[in-house]
Amino acid sequence: MDMNLKLHRGLDLSIKGSVPSDTAVTKMPASDIAIIPDDFPGFLPKLDVKEGDSVVAGMPLMHDKTDGRVVIVSPANGTIKAVVRGERRKIMRVEITCDKQVQDTRTKIDTADIRMALMQSGLWVMMRQRPYDIVPQPDSVPVNIFVTAFDSSPLAPSLTDIVAGRSREIAAGVKALSALTEGNIYIGIRPNDDIQIPAGAERVTISGPHPAGNAGVQAALIAPVNKGETIWTLDIITLARIGEMMLHGAPSWDTTVAVTGPDVKSPALIQTTIGACVAPLLSGNITDTGKHHRIISGNVLTGIKISDNGYLRYPYRQITVMAEGDDVDEFMGWASLSPSKMSTNRSFLSWLMPKKQYAPDARLLGGRRAMIMSELYDKVMPMDIMPEYLIKAILARDIDRMEALGIYEVAPEDFALCEYVDPSKLELQKIVREGLDYLRKELA
Repeated sequence: MDMNLKLHRGLDLSIKGSVPSDTAVTKMPASDIAIIPDDFPGFLPKLDVKEGDSVVAGMPLMHDKTDGRVVIVSPANGTIKAVVRGERRKIMRVEITCDKQVQDTRTKIDTADIRMALMQSGLWVMMRQRPYDIVPQPDSVPVNIFVTAFDSSPLAPSLTDIVAGRSREIAAGVKALSALTEGNIYIGIRPNDDIQIPAGAERVTISGPHPAGNAGVQAALIAPVNKGETIWTLDIITLARIGEMMLHGAPSWDTTVAVTGPDVKSPALIQTTIGACVAPLLSGNITDTGKHHRIISGNVLTGIKISDNGYLRYPYRQITVMAEGDDVDEFMGWASLSPSKMSTNRSFLSWLMPKKQYAPDARLLGGRRAMIMSELYDKVMPMDIMPEYLIKAILARDIDRMEALGIYEVAPEDFALCEYVDPSKLELQKIVREGLDYLRKELA
């Protein structure tokens, strides 16, 4: 049965630098890529390769220490250029130099056992489990599976456009996941999205501001996860990759990346390989203003700051470039009432221009201070929880309160808007991530 949901709480940030809807996709094969284990929470990596080894697409690079069936695979043919380690020999990333000759030598997977096929193909780590927002446990059985077919975050590309023409793969993906749950598979779409929902899945039409596109938010509004239960979340692109594996024995590791942001000359869509080095994708396309730039793999709310020679981070579909702001000399600083400032506070004149697009920078604009119970979180949090009290419970490491206040339903990305409007300038996403990790460790 089709469902219709309308979110009244949330916030859409009006930022310059979106990709025009009629933009053609430019193909740009990656010459260097990197896989970063930190992109897959809950996965404890152990290397299967060493520097100088030759790899093909779909070949395991590392496996999970707790269960060797779960692997992260190479997304391309090439040679292991470097294994970069940090403190205590932690694996920071595995760098691969791609072959210049593109050959389809992807490792084929036996799909008779769907669960094993997902783990061996590297697609298992592309999904997330709640509670804890981690890579699903190998033997977990979800009560429901939630697929989001749109990304509502700032300047994000259209996911339905990216999977256009792949209805057969989407149907095969739904069929495969149906074998792993006795519950429902829900696919969340926008009202005007032209996407065919296959048999075996429930259509959920969602309107309203960000974070409407978060799969976890959709799950909380449809069938919230309870203690002792497990749900899985993923996006429509991963679902199509699962279907491609079921149909052809191996998924494609290509990705369409939206190059966006106020400091991009010409916002673009580029087809490359997941984990690609961003330098070629941005070459000649950053405004030369003489000021410092911040390059973000992802969107401005949840993305990760990377260097000029950094790599695409999971979920591998957006790059945002904006001013760093560390070299700005502004009259009155953060207290300036300039109409060019983007703010949710009516003390600034920007609230009189709701359709204006802004070019913010990466400054904090204020100082960190003790937590203020302002109820601002509630205005942008559509989930049925009390976010301020949950944050306080996490900081206090009060497990009973954390459970009572709904920590099993949330992920760090659900608090991104709360972090944006927070007058205390707290790193709420980091706090939630640490709280989830602490809870999992204590209850394991």
